Amino acid sequence: MTERVVLTGYHDVIAAYRNRDLRQALFDEGVVMQDVLINLHGDDHRARRRLENRLFRRETFTYYERELFPQIVAETLAPHVAAGQAELVSLGHQIMMNLGALSAGIDRPAGTAEESFRLYEFMMIFIEGATIANYLGDKAALEAEVRAALAEFDLEFVVPSAARRRALLARVDRGELDEGAVPRDVLTVLLRNVDELALADDVILREIAFYLLSGAHTTATSFTRTVHRLLDYSDDHPEARQRVIDDRRFVQRAVHEVLRLEPPSPLRRRRATRNLVLADGTEVVVDQIVDLDLVAANRDPTVFGVNADTFEPERPLPHDVPPWGTSFGTGMHACIGQDLAAGCVVDDDSTDAGELLGLVPLAVQSVFRAGVSRLPDDPPVVDELTSRGYFKRYPVKLEARST
Repeated sequence: MTERVVLTGYHDVIAAYRNRDLRQALFDEGVVMQDVLINLHGDDHRARRRLENRLFRRETFTYYERELFPQIVAETLAPHVAAGQAELVSLGHQIMMNLGALSAGIDRPAGTAEESFRLYEFMMIFIEGATIANYLGDKAALEAEVRAALAEFDLEFVVPSAARRRALLARVDRGELDEGAVPRDVLTVLLRNVDELALADDVILREIAFYLLSGAHTTATSFTRTVHRLLDYSDDHPEARQRVIDDRRFVQRAVHEVLRLEPPSPLRRRRATRNLVLADGTEVVVDQIVDLDLVAANRDPTVFGVNADTFEPERPLPHDVPPWGTSFGTGMHACIGQDLAAGCVVDDDSTDAGELLGLVPLAVQSVFRAGVSRLPDDPPVVDELTSRGYFKRYPVKLEARST
């Protein structure tokens, strides 16, 4: 068997991202990611991304960040503030799940806590299914659990959500409703173009599950990790806590630095579709695996400096290097929601009222304004069933302070 090639240099990884003869291969295991956007290649990928890109525009992101998300954060955080404590892993997923469901097109007609908790259960199972390649437990048992959850999720959420959208689209086609009455979400786009894309119902189901988990999991993971890093940083830089409370741009830079140091997906995997030569001169044959080590690439000292392993929110960078390094990808598989999650890079002197600072920075700043601190007798716990370095639990104290 041909050995895998592992790329660790920043520029080599960027070149591999942009190489159209290397197809996505990280999510070949498991059932959630089969035939979803991130796993497509070539014409199929271009066709589906072209349609779904219409949803992920700046005006939509601005509406989410300024109109929807502040209320979601406040409502989700309120009972934890009242209780004086929270568990950051579940809190982050609860916050981000609401927007994930909205963009995916999952209706929640009951609007109850039980309904939200049920959706949360599905999302957490799908997250495990999507990252099954990194799962260290019984993979066969997990895959069976994911398949059962997909079937239940379909009946409880996707089928009724799709039926409502089909009825609305039919009324628009008959001239009974204006276009504005139709939800702007992924499910609507897929249903409207189901014939053009030749989509089976099971593919639509997995695509919606993918958008639910991807819209919540990476952002929730980065949320917890950023709070963790900033608590550590504040121990050594006492003035930083007030900066987090007052300065959203500082928080955004902290989020970008966490994404660089701890990419939500530390490894990207590609498979060669033909014989080729990589940017570093390595010869690769068809079907050979090329692994992109994002952790190593994001700590390349020739790009990020001799202290590349340290957390430095205000790290100086070359003008053509994004502060999150390779974590959001580039080329045809660049993350479709990166501006929504982490905002656009802005200059310190910018006064652009339309700038996006990102949902993760907003959530991080909110918990610091709620007086977040660690519980000495209940330290955070790392999840030992995955090699991705996730926190399993992160209990904190919340004690609102004057700002």
